Order: sequence, then C-alpha cells, then structure tokens
Amino acid sequence: MPDTIDAVQSMLAAQGYVCGRALATVVFLSLKLGRPLFLEGEAGVGKTEIAKAIAAGLGRRLIRLQCYEGLDASSAVYEWNFPAQMVAIRTAEAEGGTTRTGLQEELFSDQYLIERPLLDAMRPDPAGAPVLLIDELDRTDEPFEAFLLEALSDFQVTIPELGTITAPLPPIVILTSNRTREVHDALKRRCLYHWVDYPDFDREMEILRARAPEASEALSREVVAFVQRLRTEDLFKKPGVAETIDWAKCLLALDMINLSPEVISDTLGAVLKYQDDIQKLQGSEAKRLLDEARASLEPA
Repeated sequence: MPDTIDAVQSMLAAQGYVCGRALATVVFLSLKLGRPLFLEGEAGVGKTEIAKAIAAGLGRRLIRLQCYEGLDASSAVYEWNFPAQMVAIRTAEAEGGTTRTGLQEELFSDQYLIERPLLDAMRPDPAGAPVLLIDELDRTDEPFEAFLLEALSDFQVTIPELGTITAPLPPIVILTSNRTREVHDALKRRCLYHWVDYPDFDREMEILRARAPEASEALSREVVAFVQRLRTEDLFKKPGVAETIDWAKCLLALDMINLSPEVISDTLGAVLKYQDDIQKLQGSEAKRLLDEARASLEPA
C-alpha cells in the first residue's frame, strides 16, 4: 500500500492515470482506513478508470459489478447452476441409491454455485484483497442500495443453503455514480466521498500526454482547448476526458496535424454522442469555437 499521498499520485501516474492532490488524498485515506470510496461526477471524467488504475498499481484483481435497473441481491451475489442441478437429479434418479438428503446436500454445494461479483470479492485471494468496483450505482433502485449498505457494513453475504460468508480481508470498494438520481445518504455515510470534476486545461493536457503520447504538443493543445470551449456550450451531453482521448486518437489515425472546421465536422461523432449536439456545431459554429480555442492559447 502507498504510504503517502504523493506515493498514491505516483502509483496512479505509473498506470497512466493523472489526478490532482484532492483525489489522491481521498484515495490514500480510503486505502489507509479501509473505507469504501464513493465517486460522483459526469460520465467520462475517469471514475471507472481510477478503480482500474488502483487495481493495476496494487497488483490486485479488479472485480466489477456493473449496475443496471432491476439489479437485485441474488444477481449481484450468486445463483445456482440450475441446468447442471437438473442433470444431477436425473442422473441420481437413473442410478438410484442416493438419499433425498444426500442429493440435496450435493445440489446445494460449491460445485453448483455460480459466484457473482459481490460473493467473488468476499473470497480469499493470495494477492490480497481485490478491488471491488460497483459501477454506476445510480442506475439501481433503493432496495438494492439497502442490501448493499448491509453488505458493505460487515463485508459479508448470506446464502440460505450455505450460511454466511465473511471476507477474510475486506475488499477495496469503489462506488461510482453519474448522478442521474440521488444515492441515499445512509450509503454515502459509509463511504469517503469525492466529486470528480472536469479537469482544467493543464490537467487535461497531462492526461492526454499520458494516454495519447504520440499526439504532437500543438495538436494536443488545440484538441484540449476546443473541448474545453465545448463544455461551456449548452449541450445535452458535454464531452468528458474519455471523449478528448478518443478524439485525439481519431485525429492521429487520420494523420491530422492540426484542427480545421472541416476536420471538426467530419470527426464530431468521436467527441459528441447526440445528434442535437452535433447539429449545433455545424457550419460557422465549429469555426467560431475553434477561433476562440486558438485565441485562448495565444500568450497574453
């Protein structure tokens, strides 16, 4: 485990994740105190990536629970392999000699248990406690939040047929939310909290250098300045850092050395994901934003 905030920043930077001191501090405290880390922010600002960077930096397994509407406790913890159980029942009936109690014990054993992310994260691991990423928690509903609150309190889950399974070492838990709805305060109180915002120009340049090092300094500066200008516009979905990186890589694939209104119009699908937003940038709007972006790069 990194023993200082600077060590956390260095560990993450080694994995290509550039972050400020505030985020590095809350990550350090989460690791030091064994508290879950709750990250909120717009989509594409790097919430999921930090879990990947932490897992890689620590040499731990990353276990991801992707949340969705209707997700329930059983889907997140375990399920029984019913087809295999049915085969076992028919085989036992054909062969005979197996008692009802013996068959039941066999059917509800680890052999037929399919582990889902929460149960998997509770299992011992030679490399150390895994990183459990509970991604986009805001997509689920309140009953699942209540279950998660209980699971994260004691780091244990109960399987009626097998009993309670407790983690020998609590996993490193990171929860993310795009804030499409408010997550209950009770769950937030169990966690350390951080709002992951869009980076400023200098920070986004650092990120782009780390993730797309083959891009020239001139092109990177134009791309970042343009995306920063885009975020000031009235858009349905503002581009995140992920879109900045994707756009730069698309421009490199096209062998572009700088931006032009024509290139911007041709590649907007890499940075904007809604047709209404793309339409706003047609015609003279792309040139206006490009001119403003270039003006912002000129020395005062």
